[in-house]
Amino acid sequence: MISRRDFLQVSMAASALVGASGFGNWAKLAAQQALTQDQLLEFDTFGNVSLIHITDIHAQLKPIYFREPEINIGVGDNKGKVPHITGADFRKAYGIEDGSPSAYALTYNDFSSLAQAYGKVGGLDRVATVVKAIRADRPDAILLDGGDTWHGSYTCYQTDGQDMVNVMNALKPDAMTFHWEFTLGQDRVRDILADLPFAALGQNIFDAEWDEPSEEFADYQFFERGGAKIAVIGQAFPYMPIANPGWMFPDFSFGIRDERMQEMVDEVRGQGADLVVVLSHNGFDVDKQMVSNVSGIDVVLSGHTHDAIPEPVLVGETIIVASGSNGKFVSRVDLDVRDGRMMGFRHKLIPIFSDVIEPDAEMSALIDEQRAPYEAEMAEVIGQTDSTLYRRGNFNGTWDDLICDALLSEREADIAMSPGVRWGPSLIPGDDITREDIWNVTSMTYGKAYRSEMTGEFIKVILEDVADNIFNPNPYYQQGGDMVRIGGMGYAIDISKPQGERISDMTLLSTGEAIDPARNYVVAGWASVNEGTEGPQIWDVVENHIAKQGTVTIEARDNVKVTGV
Repeated sequence: MISRRDFLQVSMAASALVGASGFGNWAKLAAQQALTQDQLLEFDTFGNVSLIHITDIHAQLKPIYFREPEINIGVGDNKGKVPHITGADFRKAYGIEDGSPSAYALTYNDFSSLAQAYGKVGGLDRVATVVKAIRADRPDAILLDGGDTWHGSYTCYQTDGQDMVNVMNALKPDAMTFHWEFTLGQDRVRDILADLPFAALGQNIFDAEWDEPSEEFADYQFFERGGAKIAVIGQAFPYMPIANPGWMFPDFSFGIRDERMQEMVDEVRGQGADLVVVLSHNGFDVDKQMVSNVSGIDVVLSGHTHDAIPEPVLVGETIIVASGSNGKFVSRVDLDVRDGRMMGFRHKLIPIFSDVIEPDAEMSALIDEQRAPYEAEMAEVIGQTDSTLYRRGNFNGTWDDLICDALLSEREADIAMSPGVRWGPSLIPGDDITREDIWNVTSMTYGKAYRSEMTGEFIKVILEDVADNIFNPNPYYQQGGDMVRIGGMGYAIDISKPQGERISDMTLLSTGEAIDPARNYVVAGWASVNEGTEGPQIWDVVENHIAKQGTVTIEARDNVKVTGV
């Protein structure tokens, strides 16, 4: 007798063969280099339940460029497994042709030339078109937002997230979970929740004082769809007070809380759930670990680590779906739910090619309305770039190299540090750099650029701590993000070593001298989680630097030597 896992593997293979899994027929259009909206949306409707997943939009209302990572190293059991393969290895794994639309959407090679050929991606008016098309085909589809929505742009900062709230309310999701939203501050989050017309989920959000589940967030929400009872359980980002300033949301605590997740799964099953979906902001590897520890979950819609994976990953009897970031993709998952269980599925990761998908007129008007009061300031050209400016990658990103250069120059520092966050669109050579572009990679509610003295020993401690966050073999000790970016200094890292032994050969680039553990160095950085940090806002620092440069050129840098891969 075939096991349920084997049955699901057969379902996955069959879906891939008929083009309903992964990215469907658009991956096979390299020959004519042409796409239509109908081809992008083509889907062989399946089963009786449809899920639509969007996540990590980071307040990007308009089309953008977004380069996928060049380096995404997996460790432990995840070494060499998706999403920790990139470039040619990724294309080989999924049968993607060089130069094709899927190569542009999902890998980094030839990014600037392919960007010129295929154009920008995203734009929530295009996302609205896709969502409406899916709902036209499956009127009771469940739209789920994985969080990191009310953060990341000029207008989001100026409106305390109201621009995104207004636009998302018009998109009409059925539920969402949370991460960067909390950096608006707990009072602002509560103000928004008071009028939120859909479910705010987070089974792992607790009242910090009483160490009990918060009454301000629901653990789960039930939906009756296609004759089936679907439970959606929320999982907010578990490491909030570590990765972000805890003083902004002191009433709340978080954590992974596997035991409680199991209780929630058992509880909804006991109430007749035929399908259990977890709307998660854990990050992909943490989600894999969670479903290994918790039984009874059918689908995880994964967010936080910004992975775009063309096909679901099967862990035990659970499928994990990852839908990218910045509005670049929408996932559709059709499920056959019968007799209290998921019997099969079809999936499509839909790329939002903004030159192909017709913008929804109502959503376009609403977006323009949100942006109108700030358009003149955002559109001001500060400089130009001769280089591709991007952020993603475990160690280097040219946007962060530019930010570090600005910190070194404008703050008169020996060493600069820029956080390894993964949000922020890209620019291609020849682009103007507008004020909006700068804010897209720096906007946050704790963006002051500090300047302080640190010993060489303390700088090493910082690097070791961040490295362990990324390369600890246990996913539960990983908090997402990439290595802190360093300017003015080089170092070597052996990712196979344990914490405290990974970092070596720290060198001050200006002199070529080894970093002295006992010596003080002037360090400039931003995004400190410490309350009361002083300094100019990082976007002003970067703007001043770019204005002086006029045209920026960021050459490839080799100040980080990586071994132990």
